[in-house]
Formats: sequence, structure tokens, C-alpha cells
Amino acid sequence: MKQIILLSDTHHTLDERFFPHFKKADEIWHAGDIGGLEVTDKLKEFAPIRAVWGNIDNRTTRTEFKGNLYFKCEKVNVMMTHIGGYPGRYDKKILPLIEQANPDLFICGHSHILKVMYDKKNNLLHMNPGAIGDYGIHKVKTILSFNIEGKEIKDLKVIEFPRSKS
Repeated sequence: MKQIILLSDTHHTLDERFFPHFKKADEIWHAGDIGGLEVTDKLKEFAPIRAVWGNIDNRTTRTEFKGNLYFKCEKVNVMMTHIGGYPGRYDKKILPLIEQANPDLFICGHSHILKVMYDKKNNLLHMNPGAIGDYGIHKVKTILSFNIEGKEIKDLKVIEFPRSKS
């Protein structure tokens, strides 16, 4: 079993209120708009990371990470990208990749809107963890915590903090 912390859209900042959750993770997954390698370097202090670059990320970040990531965690096939859309409204560039990769779990960021939905048509679970950074439309900072055991994705929790630290 692996405990996963999923986050996105840090935009150069990591809120220390999330650190106790990072410490519990077996892996941390970042769905893009990292903002700089200092963010991923800090995350690596807590657990191994898997990440994709997003539309705000510079050349250095894009050299370190891929735009689309395909991997297996336990027995779950995962596809992660930054701009992906959601079931019924996938980005036109991503839909063919989803159909080709046939993931069990599709992860994206970008919208700053937390969304977890089952896609019956493509037989996958879609996750967008919302946003954790200080930039964007979101009023609440969110991450997702879940476990993967074999082929099961379970124990999903939303962890949230108000955008203001006061």
C-alpha cells in the first residue's frame, strides 16, 4: 500500500500548514504549475515526488519534468498532465492520449478547482486536487490524500486551508 499526496498549482509557494500531511506520504504527486525547482526540492525532503510541468513553468522546470507522465503505482495505471479538462470536457489534445494510454487514474491541475469524478466512458477515475499556491481564483487551498493498494484507490481525503493565513 502507498499513501499518496496529490497537489497542483503551487505557483512558487508551499504553505507550511500542509507539511504535516507531506510527512505522512509515501509519494507526493504534483500536477503542474510548480513555479520553480525550489518547490520540488522542498517536497523531496518529505517523500519521493512525481511531477509534470505546467503552463507557467520555465525552461529549467520543463527540463527536469515532463509535460505528460505515465506510470504504475501498485497495480494502478496513472496518467498525469497539467491541462487536461475533465470527463465530458477533456482538452482536445489530451483526449486521444487518454484513449491511447487507457489509465485507471487520470490526474490534472490548472483549473484551481478541486474535482474528483468517475468517467464511465473511459473507465477511469479523474482527479484534480485544486490549488495550493497563493496565486489564482481559489479561495481555499486544497490537496488530496489517498491510498493505493493493489488495484484499489481508497481512503480519499480532501485537506484544505483558507487562502489567508490569518
